[in-house]
Amino acid sequence: MQRDVMEYDVVIVGAGPSGLAAAIHLKQLAEQQSQELSVCILDKGSEVGSHIISGCVMDPKGLTELIPNWQELGFPVTTAVISDKLLFLGEKKAFRMPLPKDWHNYDNYIISLSQLCRKLAEYAESLGVEIYPGFAAKEAIIEDNTLKGVITGDMGLDKQGNPTPNFQPGIEIRAKQTILAEGCRGSVSKQVIEKFDLNHYSQPQTYGLGIKEIWRINPKHHLEGSVVHTIGYPLNNNAYGGGFIYHLKDNLISIGLVTALDYKNPYLSPYEEFQKFKHHPMVTKLLEDAERLEYGARTVVEGGIQALPRLNFAGGILVGDSAGFLNVPKIKGVHNAIKSGMLGAKAVIEAIKHDKAEANTYRDLFRQSWLYKDLYKVRNIRPSFQYGRWFGLIYTGFEKFILKNKAPWTLRIKHKDNERLEHKSKFKPIEYKAYDNKISFDKASSVHLANVVHDDSQPVHLVLKDKTTPTTINLTQFNAPETRYCPAGVYEIVKQQGTPKLQINSQNCVHCKACDIKDPTQNITWTVPEAGSGPQYSDM
Repeated sequence: MQRDVMEYDVVIVGAGPSGLAAAIHLKQLAEQQSQELSVCILDKGSEVGSHIISGCVMDPKGLTELIPNWQELGFPVTTAVISDKLLFLGEKKAFRMPLPKDWHNYDNYIISLSQLCRKLAEYAESLGVEIYPGFAAKEAIIEDNTLKGVITGDMGLDKQGNPTPNFQPGIEIRAKQTILAEGCRGSVSKQVIEKFDLNHYSQPQTYGLGIKEIWRINPKHHLEGSVVHTIGYPLNNNAYGGGFIYHLKDNLISIGLVTALDYKNPYLSPYEEFQKFKHHPMVTKLLEDAERLEYGARTVVEGGIQALPRLNFAGGILVGDSAGFLNVPKIKGVHNAIKSGMLGAKAVIEAIKHDKAEANTYRDLFRQSWLYKDLYKVRNIRPSFQYGRWFGLIYTGFEKFILKNKAPWTLRIKHKDNERLEHKSKFKPIEYKAYDNKISFDKASSVHLANVVHDDSQPVHLVLKDKTTPTTINLTQFNAPETRYCPAGVYEIVKQQGTPKLQINSQNCVHCKACDIKDPTQNITWTVPEAGSGPQYSDM
C-alpha cells in the first residue's frame, strides 16, 4: 500500500506528561546546544487531554525542573493540599491510620491532569514542537532490527476491514529516534517490548484499574485542598487497592477506587466495588445533594522498579507509564513521568548528535537520578501485598518504621495478573446491590459521562485471537470475567439460538486496557480504533 511519509528527528507517541516533557526538554536542550531538531507528537485522542485521566495529586518537583517559572505562566496547578488523611474503612466506620512523613502530601497540589497536559502542549508548541491529536500510532516500523518510526491507523474502513469511499491510508512517520509515551499498556509499546525482548530480565508487571468520577458537592461538605486515601472496605483481604477523595476548587471533588488486577476471584467486579465504596457512610454523606459530572477509567502500572523493562533499544526509548515509573505507595506518577521524559530527551539528543542508533545513556541517567532513588526505596511495598492485606500492612510498617527504607532484599512479583485468576468453583458469586441512581449507577449511564465518541461502522479494535475461547474457557472456567473486569460494558454474553456467545460492544470502550491485561489466556488484544475515537475527558 502506498503511504505518505513524514520525517522528523524525533517522533513521540502520546501527549501525556512524559511525552510532552520529553518534547519540551528536547527543544530546550537543542536551543542550549544551538542544534536544529524537529520534534512531533502523535496522540490518539481528538485533542490533547481528551484521553488523559488521573487522580490526581501531583508533586510539583518534576514540573519545576522542566519549567521553573510555571507559576508565572499560569499553569493550572493552584489547589494546594491543606489536609491529608489515610483511613482504614470497615463496612460502616472509618479509622485514621499513621502516614509516614515522606508520604505526606502537604507540598503537593490537586490537579486535573488533562488540563495540565493541555497547558504543557501549548508550551511545547511555543517552542516549535508539532503536535498532531487525532493521529493514532498503530504499528511500529522495525527495519534492520531498529525502530524507524510508526504507522498511523487507516481511516475509513468498514466493519470487515474493507476500504470505503472515505478510505485514507495511515501515514508513515519516520524518525531518527522514537519516544514511546503511550501510558499504561500502550499498544505500540507492547509490540516493541515483545520484538526487542525488553522484559527479558524483568519481573512480571502488575497493574491496577482506577475508576474515577468528578462530582459537584454541597458547599457545606467541601474543603478545598483536602486529600483522603482509604484502604480496606469494599475490597476484601486478598484484593489490593484503595479509594481516594480529592477536593478541588468550585465545590468539585475527584473520587475513585483503584483495584489491583492480580485478584483471584473471577466474580469480583472493580466497577461494582467502586459503587460499594460510594455507599460507605463516610462517602454517602459527602455525596448527598451532589451531582455527578464525569466518569472515566484507566489502568495504572504497579510493578515498580523490579518490573521495569529495558528502557532503550535501537531506534527508541520508553518513558512514563509505557515503562512503569509510578510510585505505588505514594500514589504519585506525574512528577516521575515528567522526569523520565526529561532523562529520555537528554539521552535521545546525545544519540542523534553522535549519530547513534541507540540512546545508551538513558539507563545510566535514570540510575543516577532522584527518580531511581524514589522507586528503589519503595520497591518492596507493593509485592508484599501479594500475601494479603494484613501481611502487606505489617510488612510496610516494618520496612518504613524499623528498617527506614533500607531493606537488604528485594521482594519478587511472582505471576502476571492474568495468571492469578482462579477457577470459579473456588468462589461463591458476589451479590452486588442494585443501583440507587443517586450515588450508584449502571455502566451505561457512566459511559455516557465519559463522552465516548466511536463510529460503530469501523472494525472492532478489540481483537480475539480465538473466537471460541470466551465460551469454551472464559465462560466455563471463570464465568466470563471480561463482563466484570471491564468498567464500560464492552463485553457481554448473549445467546444466539440458545448458544452463548461473546458480544463486543466496542463503541463503549473508554481505552482503559484492562481486557488486554486481565484476560486469563491473553486472548484479547487491545488495538487503537480510528483516531479521535474513545472518551472525551475535559477535567479528568
